[in-house]
Amino acid sequence: MSCLNVENGASPLFSARLIICFDPLPLSHVDDVKLATEHPRMKREKKTIDAMVHIYCKNKHESKGALCPECTEFLEYAFMRLDKCPFQEKKTTCAHCPIHCYQPEKRQKAKTIMRYAGPRMLLHHPGLALHHVWDGRKKPEKPSKKPAQT
Repeated sequence: MSCLNVENGASPLFSARLIICFDPLPLSHVDDVKLATEHPRMKREKKTIDAMVHIYCKNKHESKGALCPECTEFLEYAFMRLDKCPFQEKKTTCAHCPIHCYQPEKRQKAKTIMRYAGPRMLLHHPGLALHHVWDGRKKPEKPSKKPAQT
């Protein structure tokens, strides 16, 4: 936790002291400003894929903290695909989606990551794992005629 201590003693009659404490976000690549305007379902989907990629990279590529370049590239690609998803908050999990928007090699990479990290999510991020299972039970809807914002 980081804290910032600000004191204002400009006037002998009035002085103020402000202490601001905050925790850094656990997400590695999610833009704070964009998250503030996104639907909670899409925020959770990004947190889930971020957690899965971190678990996979830490154990398979033996990265310490930061992701390797290959996993960073994949995570950025996954976030871009989520941003362009025509279903947005009504989406099911990608495995049950009627539209496969990932490139074939990226789709295979996603399967590899999720097969490895999925069971481990119950230990590291049980809330996200249960939400992901629940989201996978949703019936996929037809995408809206309106294209997603790019």
